[in-house]
Amino acid sequence: MNDLLPIILSIVVGLAVIGGLIPVFLKARRNSQNYTGPRDANDPAPLDAADAQGGGTLVADRPDTQVPASDLETELLEPEAPAAPSLETPLPVEGRLVRLRARLSKSNNALGKGLLALLSRDTIDENVWEEVEETLLLADIGTDSTMELVDTLRDRVKVLGVRSPEHVQAMLREELIKLVDPTMDRSLNIDRHDGRPAVLMVVGVNGVGKTTTVGKLARVLVAEEKDVLLGAADTFRAAAAEQLATWGARVGVPTVKSDVDGADPASVAFEAVKAGIDQEVDVVMIDTAGRLQNKVGLMDELGKVKRVIEKQATVDEVLLVLDATTGQNGLTQAKVFAEVVNITGIVLTKLDGTAKGGIVVAIQKTLGVPVKLVGLGEGADDLAPFDAENFVDALLS
Repeated sequence: MNDLLPIILSIVVGLAVIGGLIPVFLKARRNSQNYTGPRDANDPAPLDAADAQGGGTLVADRPDTQVPASDLETELLEPEAPAAPSLETPLPVEGRLVRLRARLSKSNNALGKGLLALLSRDTIDENVWEEVEETLLLADIGTDSTMELVDTLRDRVKVLGVRSPEHVQAMLREELIKLVDPTMDRSLNIDRHDGRPAVLMVVGVNGVGKTTTVGKLARVLVAEEKDVLLGAADTFRAAAAEQLATWGARVGVPTVKSDVDGADPASVAFEAVKAGIDQEVDVVMIDTAGRLQNKVGLMDELGKVKRVIEKQATVDEVLLVLDATTGQNGLTQAKVFAEVVNITGIVLTKLDGTAKGGIVVAIQKTLGVPVKLVGLGEGADDLAPFDAENFVDALLS
């Protein structure tokens, strides 16, 4: 037993020494994994906490059609580079005007042809004038404008005594152009200022096509060689930001949006304008959420979006998008929006099918605000500047 005691003590001392050395070896192993030199391309540094979490407002990169060339020479067979994204080329303004006029003349000529038929009769009595009034009212021209036009036509027919279709059409064209008012300034305020871009807000109720209009207008501006940036401030409708970004990507226009559902639209608008200033673009267009003109809280929030934008830039244009098929109800919407955000122009969508061309006259006379753009279909290029004479000629063709 006494002989075994030294052996047992030696074993115990050895185990104690080994146990003390284990932590030292582990610490040395961890330290050996800390890099002292630069990492290479196959050993990227891990994401930090901020990169890993994400969130906030995102500025989409401008779509790039260039594939960057590699500076490295290698004998290894590299994977084939992805094909460069193709950007759509919008139609020039002249091409869109021709298409719109052709479509308008086919779908909305009941007003002009109806009036021509009535005024070309051999005898124009009181019954005919009543039919003329009814035709004009059904076309959504409005009561005041209808009475004004009928009185003028009465006097001219009585004095001139003309009945030929050529003379009647010339007379009717002249009076309708006066009602549509070609003297109104229908140009868009899209000229860049010193140190900042022009800012456009697009407003309107749900379902009139605001986001689509912003996308189509971006195409118009790109065709005019403008540098454009979009702001997706419609943060309440599902997929609205993605829809707008898709429109922009088709013509190479970046979009500022939030990756948080229900984000503050004023904040997104602010960041979009800030990005536009930093990137020195020509035009920033802000898409807003659909508002109901009888919802006071929502309308107040729309006013807030405009005020927040104006902390760093002037809002040069506020375009109200109206569905032409809503008729006189569109006038009610226009009046309320004009009180909240000072409308500078009207965009009439869906001016085909069941829409009445006379709504152009009614809106302009009521608000004193010009119709600046019209849309006649779902196509990407079915949006064009409004022209009074072309519009009337299409109605009478």
